[in-house]
Amino acid sequence: MAKLLLYLTLATSLIPLFSVAFSPENPTDRRVLVLVDDFAIKSSHSLYFGSLTSRGFQLEFKLADDPNIGLQRYGQYLYDALVLFCPSVERFGGSIDVASIVDFVDSGHDLIVAADSNASDLIREVATECGVDFDEDPAAMVIDHINYAVSNFDGDHTLIASDDFIKADVILGSKKIEAPVLFQGIGHSLNPANSLVLKVLSASSSAYSANPKSKLSNPPSLTGSAISLVSVVQARNNARILITGSLSMFSNRFFRSGVQKAGSSIKHEKSGNEQFLTEISKWVFHERGHLKAVNVRHHKVGESDEPAIYRINDDLEYSVEISEWSGTSWEPYVSDDVQVQFYMMSPYVLKTLSTDQKGHYSAEFKVPDVYGVFQFKVEYQRLGYTSLSLSKQIPVRPYRHNEYERFLPAAYPYYGSAFSMMAGFFIFTIVHLYSK
Repeated sequence: MAKLLLYLTLATSLIPLFSVAFSPENPTDRRVLVLVDDFAIKSSHSLYFGSLTSRGFQLEFKLADDPNIGLQRYGQYLYDALVLFCPSVERFGGSIDVASIVDFVDSGHDLIVAADSNASDLIREVATECGVDFDEDPAAMVIDHINYAVSNFDGDHTLIASDDFIKADVILGSKKIEAPVLFQGIGHSLNPANSLVLKVLSASSSAYSANPKSKLSNPPSLTGSAISLVSVVQARNNARILITGSLSMFSNRFFRSGVQKAGSSIKHEKSGNEQFLTEISKWVFHERGHLKAVNVRHHKVGESDEPAIYRINDDLEYSVEISEWSGTSWEPYVSDDVQVQFYMMSPYVLKTLSTDQKGHYSAEFKVPDVYGVFQFKVEYQRLGYTSLSLSKQIPVRPYRHNEYERFLPAAYPYYGSAFSMMAGFFIFTIVHLYSK
């Protein structure tokens, strides 16, 4: 009886590992762990969480210092994404620490980090590991005396109305965000050594980072458009990260609030926060910009079977099908910049693949007059899209001895000279032997 109970307990504990595991065929069927400072965030930010659950995500809320939390069990990750809405936490509970979060991302999982003006050193360290640096002054906030949001309560101009978005439809969607986004929090800068970090929402040229409750005694360390309000990272393993210094921008109050930019006569009934954060969350959670390649094939022109070896100067065809996840299904991906390399130490052939506008890409080319072990390589990296790295190895042989042409037209002069020499030598011999 005791053994039966043990088996049932193990089976029950392993069910989440198989039921919510990330599937490349259905990237939106995912489980998300949300760590908060206070469960009140669950209600004060319910509109944002509601948009996630309505799209099929399973959210599990836990306090950041809960001693029982963990990202994995029995060597398997329990979650496919992690949301840190706990800016003031000094130490994570359970088995979670900065190293485990980094390992979580290194394993291909996604991360959202939201800080605010009381961000702890722990959250700042997580951000630094992701390639951004928050202002070192713990009391600093982003201030803009020109592009602030008109408000009856904000006299220090820390409530900013920003509309300096990244120009990338794959990240923010094709529908233009008309209203400015409300931001109130701390700014950050991008680590110049990390080329994978992108600014999605930038501060204006008149913004700076400083303590709004004290006078400036020294020039601020962060100024102008160098201040990033919201940044994203796509790692080389296609894991995605969102980092912002404002937890308030996810709140219901900011979602529902009207916005009027200082100096503008246009007042929007609703801020752009909901549209902006909904669209960017679709990108972070791979509902958009997620590519996959299938049916990678190559064969000689006029044939359909894939050979085990090619001969130099053969005419061949390479083809691949590329699809993009639309949030509910796989749709054909159409682009004109996908290239294939025929590679050995360096690319001997670099060819742009033509498309039929239905996700099928193909190209024909001649095998170079060099034999060895080659690779078909497709290295596709485009802003906002998951990278594709395809490789297929194939040997190339020279002509066999019985495959060369018997007589080469270009060698006719040499043939003539050889036979004329033979004829001349024969005539010389006859003349020499029979002459008196």
